[in-house]
Amino acid sequence: MKSEIRYKVPNGKLLNIQLCYDEHCNKIQTISISGDFFAYPEEAIELLERKLVNTELNESSLSNVINDFVNTAHVQFIGINAESLTKTILMCGNHD
Repeated sequence: MKSEIRYKVPNGKLLNIQLCYDEHCNKIQTISISGDFFAYPEEAIELLERKLVNTELNESSLSNVINDFVNTAHVQFIGINAESLTKTILMCGNHD
């Protein structure tokens, strides 16, 4: 299933999520993360998108993958955080 959402993070920036996921196993097939936020290093979002492929579309799995990636890759976000990213991906997965 394909889904897309634009979400303004409270006190933050705009997040755009485009998501394709398998409804039967509830896993991400492809994901695109964009918006008017910043991430350092520059390639962090592209690498995170790859890490999220095959991740279950639930709060625990998403939060674990995102937080682990942010911590190990020393990613710094400006305008969003790992929690708002997790929330927006979940909203996209539940959005028709």
